[in-house]
Formats: sequence, structure tokens, C-alpha cells
Amino acid sequence: MAAKRLHDSYEHDEQDSDQPGQKRVHRLPSFSSVIREAMLMKQVQNVFMVLEPLLRRVVQEEIQAGLVRSPRYTERSPPETPPRAPSTEPATWKLAFKNPPQLPIFTGSKIEDCNGDPLQVILVDADTGSPCPCPQFLRVELVPLSGDFPPDGREECASAAEFAMGVVKERAGKRPLLTGDVALTMRGDGCATVGELQFTDNSSWLRCRKFRIGARVVSNGSPGRIAEAMTEAFNVRDHRGELYRKHYPPELGDDVWRLEKIGKEGAFHRKLAQHRVKTVQEFLRMLTVKPDMLRAILGDGMTDRLWEVTTSHAKKCDAGEKVYAYSGAGATIYVNSIFELVRVEFGGAECAPQQLTRPQRMYVQQLCLEAYENRHSLQEADFVPLIHAAYSSSNSLPLLQNAPPPPVALTPATPLWFLGNPDMDFQVDDELSQGMFDMTG
Repeated sequence: MAAKRLHDSYEHDEQDSDQPGQKRVHRLPSFSSVIREAMLMKQVQNVFMVLEPLLRRVVQEEIQAGLVRSPRYTERSPPETPPRAPSTEPATWKLAFKNPPQLPIFTGSKIEDCNGDPLQVILVDADTGSPCPCPQFLRVELVPLSGDFPPDGREECASAAEFAMGVVKERAGKRPLLTGDVALTMRGDGCATVGELQFTDNSSWLRCRKFRIGARVVSNGSPGRIAEAMTEAFNVRDHRGELYRKHYPPELGDDVWRLEKIGKEGAFHRKLAQHRVKTVQEFLRMLTVKPDMLRAILGDGMTDRLWEVTTSHAKKCDAGEKVYAYSGAGATIYVNSIFELVRVEFGGAECAPQQLTRPQRMYVQQLCLEAYENRHSLQEADFVPLIHAAYSSSNSLPLLQNAPPPPVALTPATPLWFLGNPDMDFQVDDELSQGMFDMTG
């Protein structure tokens, strides 16, 4: 009976709910919920307003990147008007860069010439190529050019209109490619110096992946045409690659990976670091005193060609003017910062390399090795001794060792047992070194 009553009650409720006169109570939203929904809609609208220009720019860059990768893409859009036939008027003068730019070039870095000086644009005779004075003040403009311009491999353009076709425009949304002193004034001496000049974008997006720097005359009131100047084509790398840039020439305090063929955190770099060769100075010191040991540290991966490239680059480093002295029994040697032999003294008198006997050369070698082992405690000489002329051409210990022993008159202080065997090999005894290496005036 209980189950039946429950069923009847359920049916009665359904019948009551189906009656047309029944009214349902709808709960009205609160004031706080209305305010909350309004603020949410406002925030969504603000987000859309911020995202819209960003999305437009992203879509535009992606479309442009797709066009660049397309084989039908042309880097320089054709002019709106059909080009006129280039003028065949011969140039009376032409612009030229006095020295080529120093490579490599990175974005945002100052562009200098190969000597580390500011770039200079000069006026030269079109026929002879010799510098000539400027007939009047000229306004010169520096522009970026494509590396494959002119397309037929010519070094000059036939007209100013043809030169203008090679100018490269910056990518959309980017700064001008070439910034700094792009507007120059050439005065009567026929020379204009470039103070600050840098690229703002790398050259990887060009088909040829290279730029040139061009110079042209903006206003020319003088009779005759002045031809434009162009540098050789070069790559412009991203400034992040400058962290791994090699130095030309290297400096003593540079990390050893600044040398050619030694990469940062590479195999050669790790091997040298394990033997505490961390700077160019330490590399050159070991190269001077223990070249075989240095070659063994680098291992078989350092081929003869790589060894020649690395050592040649290292030897371009300036050793400076510091001189260090190291004294032994009866002798003193003077070496520079990379242990190149500067001066040798026996008994307080300077000795030229040709005057050293075989045992003296052996003793000098021993002193150099001792000085190298104690290099961290060497004291700088109070005075800079005069460098003997004989050391200027052979300023290293191996050449000193291989020099042929000249005939030297032996003094009575020389031990008698040595007179009959001047070529005998022996170990130098410190107790006898004072008498053995005394030199006569």
C-alpha cells in the first residue's frame, strides 16, 4: 500500500505541473552579477583591440616570409614606370672606398676599414684611378646594395638610374638597413670620412645572402658625371654571433678560442683548458718554449694545415714591450711576454747568438725552460735592455739552438778536459757553470 501511495503521489504532482494555470517563479539576476558580466565583456573587447594589430603584423610577416622562400619572389620590385635606356655618357670622376671594410660585419656593430680606421670615400680620376681634389662641395650618400648587383658581374654601373635599381629596401616593420653617417659632405681635398655606420639587419633573407655598401653623389653641379662606388660583397651576421667572433689581430689577454680553428667549448678548447692554456698569451708561450708538447695536447685532430692556420693567426699578436729577466749561475736571459729571447748575458756582458758555444746554447735552453716553469713568479725587468740586432730576425729559442757554433777562442778558465771534445754532450753542472761560461771581452 505504501508503494501505491507513492506512485499516486508522483502522478498527482505531474498532473498539477501540467495545468495551464500553473505559474513558475523565475529568479531575477542580482545587481552584482550584471556588473560582473558587463566588466567581463569590456575586458574581452579590450583584449581583441590589443590582439588585432599584433595578429595583422604576424600574418603580414608570415606572408612575406612565404614570398621570400618562393622561387618566383624577386628581391627588387620592378619600377612603376618603364626604365629608360641607360646613359652612355662616360664618367669624368668616380667615387671609391679608400680601404675595404673589415670583416666579419655584425648587425649593430660599427663598420671600419681593414686597418681598424673609419671608412673613407675619396674622389678619383675615372681613367687613371689616382686621387684628385674635389672641384666643389659634394653631397655623398651611402646606401645598401644587393651582393649580386650588378647582375652581369660588372664593377660599375652605366648610369645613376641603374645604380638606383640595386638599392635594397628594409623589410616591412624594420628600421632602415644602413644607419649612422649615411649623408656625407666631400670637401676640396676629395675625401669624406664615415664616423658611425652599421647595419640593422642581417643578410640571410636575401637570395644571395650578401650586401654591398654603395656611395653615390646626391647633387652634382659640376660638369661631367661622377660614377658611384661599391664595396665587395660580404655577409652581415646577427650580433649574437659576435660573442664567438675571432679577433684580428688577437691580443695577449684574449681567450684562446679567439684563435682560428679553435671553437668555443670545442674539442681543442677543452683540451687546452685541461692543461691551463686559457689565453692567447699562454698559447704563444708554450708555442715558443714547448711546441711539441702543445701539438701533442691538441691531438691528432689538429692537422698540419689547421696547425699552420692557428699558429699563424696567434703569431700576429703584439707581444708588447714588457721584458722579464731570469738568472742562473753566471748567466741571465731576458724574454718578452711570450718568452721570445730578447737578450743573453754571460758574466754581465751581452752575447750575440753567433758567439754562443754549444754548451752555452744548451744552458740558455735550460734557463728558458726554468723561466717557463716559473713564469707566474717572474719579475719584470727594471729596464728594457737594448735588443741585439742578431735577435731581430731570429727571436726564438729553437733558431738559437740550431745556429751553427762559430769558432770561439777558449779561455784558460775553460776546463782542460773539454778542449779535446768541443762537441761532447753533457749535463751542465751548476758548480762549474761560472767558470765554464765566462766570456772574454
